[in-house]
Amino acid sequence: MRILFYSRHGMSNYLLRMSRISPALPCFVWQHKLRMADSNQYSELSTHDCKNGAVCLLPHSKSVTVKSCKSRETTRSTWSRQLEFFLSCVGYAVGLGNIWRFPYLCYKSGGGAFLIPYFTFLIICGMPLFLLEMSLGQFGSLGSIAIWKISPIFKGLGYGMAIVSLITCIYYNVIIAWALYYIYQSYSVSWSSCENPWNTPGCVSQDGTTVVSSNFSSVNSPEELFNITYANSSSALSSNFSKMTSSEEFWLFNVLQQSTGIEDLGSFQWPLVFSLFIAWILVFVCVMRGIKSSGKVVYVTATLPYVVLLCFLIRGLTLPGASSGILFFLSPKWEKLLSFKVWGDAATQIFYSNGTAWGALLTMASHNRFKNNVYRDSLVIPLINCGTSILAGLVVFSLLGFMAYETGKSIEDVVSEGPGLAFVVYPEAISRLPVSPAWAFLFFFMLLAVGLDTQFGEVETTISALIDEYASFLQKRKTLFTACICILLFFLGLPCVTQGGIYVVQLMDWYSAAFSLMFFSLFETIAIAWVYGVDRFFHDISLMTQKMPSVWWKLCWCYITPATITFLLFFIFINHTSITYDDYVYPSWSIAIGWSLALCSIAPIPIVAFWMLLREKGSFKQRLINCLRPTSDWGPALEEHRTLYRKSKTVVSSRFEQNSMERKLCVNASMTKDSIVIQRDVPLLQNESCI
Repeated sequence: MRILFYSRHGMSNYLLRMSRISPALPCFVWQHKLRMADSNQYSELSTHDCKNGAVCLLPHSKSVTVKSCKSRETTRSTWSRQLEFFLSCVGYAVGLGNIWRFPYLCYKSGGGAFLIPYFTFLIICGMPLFLLEMSLGQFGSLGSIAIWKISPIFKGLGYGMAIVSLITCIYYNVIIAWALYYIYQSYSVSWSSCENPWNTPGCVSQDGTTVVSSNFSSVNSPEELFNITYANSSSALSSNFSKMTSSEEFWLFNVLQQSTGIEDLGSFQWPLVFSLFIAWILVFVCVMRGIKSSGKVVYVTATLPYVVLLCFLIRGLTLPGASSGILFFLSPKWEKLLSFKVWGDAATQIFYSNGTAWGALLTMASHNRFKNNVYRDSLVIPLINCGTSILAGLVVFSLLGFMAYETGKSIEDVVSEGPGLAFVVYPEAISRLPVSPAWAFLFFFMLLAVGLDTQFGEVETTISALIDEYASFLQKRKTLFTACICILLFFLGLPCVTQGGIYVVQLMDWYSAAFSLMFFSLFETIAIAWVYGVDRFFHDISLMTQKMPSVWWKLCWCYITPATITFLLFFIFINHTSITYDDYVYPSWSIAIGWSLALCSIAPIPIVAFWMLLREKGSFKQRLINCLRPTSDWGPALEEHRTLYRKSKTVVSSRFEQNSMERKLCVNASMTKDSIVIQRDVPLLQNESCI
């Protein structure tokens, strides 16, 4: 290996020859000074602190400051068992959207016919992106920021992923807090009757009649108090109140105490504040030791939802009306396939449910063993995720069919999506089951487990990304740093547990990730397939799996997936509508805040790219080439695998780097009268000079 030093004294070059050391070895912060004794002859020195050692030859008497090399093997933890990684990925991918978004989307978009575009986009987008992120994280063993040593100009992608995960953590834990509150209330199933202080004269119980004797204070009209006793809701309802089920009133007037809009946040809901605090304590305890702690928790949180769903499905199939609900869910409406919106919705659901482009898959895969079968995981986990969505749909619509049978309504009148399905419709259906407190506890505990699994991945993404990037300061303070992040996010989430908190949650959910995920996925495929080089990435994967990937993945990464994502971005912009919540229209200032949330995760991409270019030396072309190439310490974490990486017989170069028997490295060096300080080395193209 040759390193050419550019000297500002006399425009001369110093030649440094080093043997038995690779430029790919990562270098850490401590430094050693070497003095050359003979000013006329080349002298030889060894740096014994480097694991492999190094022999240096320098002309003239110079004091050179070089960074010593050390493997990352002592700084990166790995999963105790591969099953922990598998369950963590399954738990992360299977989120609340599988339970409350997919069933409604499938019903609305053609029933069984919707599965055609859904699985189409799974094959051409979901699985290719899943394999790309899993392979990248496993090969580089770095978090979502540091992993972009593979092409530093894209480092802003890592910061964007960390930001979008951070924003999502804020409101996602609020949903977990709602589930905790419902768990507390499940012992009495308080939402099943109209005999509660929060019920209005318009409350309708399960049988359509109600006996209300309450002092009700309306959130919207706090001055009006009612002391009214009703014998039959159908004969004596006040015209001031529309009919509302007891579960809906429990949600609106007890849990949320919903205000009139986001401009009226109102007071804190202290039961929810306490629930949010408990939720963050649970998250902290489970992630405080990283994968060593969260990897044990997923044995329960990732498997329990399947036990509960199967119990609900078996029970649901025995209920009257269940078969009609399931038929309603799966009956294909083939004409829906002619709608672009149906195809766009299917693709969007794949991006949301698979968990790609958030950074969590990169982070979890970075703790894998180098030889882990990444193909198996990248195929099985997305299929399990999709199967879970279908299973949840069967469970939901079997109970909705039963509820429609009980109330005498059509299924269209009882179906809903989002929080309305999980916290209104489903509790209403559960309250009609025998031993309803037990079923209610199981359901909301399942929501808690599903939410926590996803939350673990989001929090770990942010923490690992920052610790990997700023390891010298944060590595030894990981527990303290994790605690600080959890405390900060708890306080940032407090506006979501006010009377207007539901509007804040809806705003954050609407804008935080929809556009960002598409941009991240597009830039990921460009960075790996076109800049780093798809053939070179294939070679890296073959080092881990001992076999070359199929040409199908090359077609997807280079052409099909980027083209599909571009279409989806166009689709989202064309079909974008202003945010609403039920009949409430958000004010313009809140929409501006929403777009700011979207932009703050995308903005790091150009900002960091500009900063990386600014740091380089030379012409713009040379700066650009240096930023597009992998850094000198890119590669596997363990020395044995780095040696394999260096000595591999098949070396496929990217378009910005050519490999030869003797690689040239350009080192940006600051030179003083007595010393040369090596700052960084990067590969050179043939016939390039170090200027």
